[in-house]
Amino acid sequence: MAETGKLATVFGGSGFVGRQIVWSLARRDYRVRAAVRRPDLAGYLQPMGVVGQVFGVQANLRFADSVMRAVEGAETVVNSVGILAPTGAQTFQDVHVEGARRIAKAAREAGAQRLVHISAIGANKNSNSKYAVSKAEGEAAVLAEFPSAIILRPSIVFGPEDQFFNRFAALARVSPVLPLVGGGRTKFQPVFSGDVGEAVANAVTGSGKAGEVYELGGPQVVTFREILESTVQYAGRRRVLLPVPFWMMKLQALLTWPLPNAVRPVTVDQLRLLKLDNVVSDAAKREDRTIAALGVPQPASIEAIVPQYLERFNPKGQYASYRV
Repeated sequence: MAETGKLATVFGGSGFVGRQIVWSLARRDYRVRAAVRRPDLAGYLQPMGVVGQVFGVQANLRFADSVMRAVEGAETVVNSVGILAPTGAQTFQDVHVEGARRIAKAAREAGAQRLVHISAIGANKNSNSKYAVSKAEGEAAVLAEFPSAIILRPSIVFGPEDQFFNRFAALARVSPVLPLVGGGRTKFQPVFSGDVGEAVANAVTGSGKAGEVYELGGPQVVTFREILESTVQYAGRRRVLLPVPFWMMKLQALLTWPLPNAVRPVTVDQLRLLKLDNVVSDAAKREDRTIAALGVPQPASIEAIVPQYLERFNPKGQYASYRV
C-alpha cells in the first residue's frame, strides 16, 4: 500500500483538525503526505497508518515552490490550514487568501482530481471581521483556481486538543469568575473534530458535489452561556458566570494588544465574530449542504466527547470520579 495506494496531500496535517483528516484518509488506504512547516515535529502522525503510509513534508503557504513540491503526484489535496489571529508573517491575507490560492493553483497544475478546502461558518466578504472576510475571499480564490473544489465550513470545532472548551476550563482552574461576553446569548453549533475528518475523507472519496459549499455543525445548537455552564460542570468546578458587555471586552482586548495571542483573552476581531450566531444556515439545511450530506448522519454530541477530556481539570485529579 505504501507504494501503490492513492496519494493525498493534507496541508496543515499536523494541526488540530488536520490530524483527524490524516487519520480518516489513512483508514481509507490513502497514502497521506502531511504538508507542514515543521515535519520534524509531526512524527506522531506516522502511527496513524502502516509503515510508510503517512509521512510529513516541508511546506510553507507563503512560498509557491514548496507548495508545488508538496502536491506533486497527489490525486487529492486538502487544505486545513487556518489561524484564529495573525502572528508575525502569518496574516489572514497570507494564510486564508493567498495561501489558499497557491494551494488551489498548485493542485490544478499538478493534475489533482479533488480539492477539499476547509473554511468556516461565518465567512462573509461584507463582514466587519477581518477573519470572516479573509475566509470568504479564500473560498473565492480557491474556486477561481479550482472550480470543482469542495468547500467545508465548520462551526466551532471541539475535541481533545481544542482551544475552546480547554481554554475556558483552564481559565476556570485559576479564576473564580468566567466572563459571559455580550451576556452569553450568541449561539454555536459545535462539531466534533473526528466528524470533520470523516466528512473530509468522504468528500475525497465521492460524497458531495463539485464546487459546492457545505456547512458542518453538530447535533446541538447551544448558547455561549450554556457552553460555559457545561465546561465548568465537566471540569468539576463551581464558578460565577459574569455578564460582560461587548464594549468592556473590547477595551480589555485593546489594552492587551501587545501580549502574545496565546495569553490574550480575546482579540477585537474575535469580538466582532462573537456578536453573530455561528450555526448552520437554513439555506444549507434546505439545500442539503450539511454534514449529513457528506456521510456523517449522526455527528457526536458535546456530552459524548467533552467530559472525557475536561476531566483532567477536576480539582481532585483526572480520575477522581473512579475512586471509591
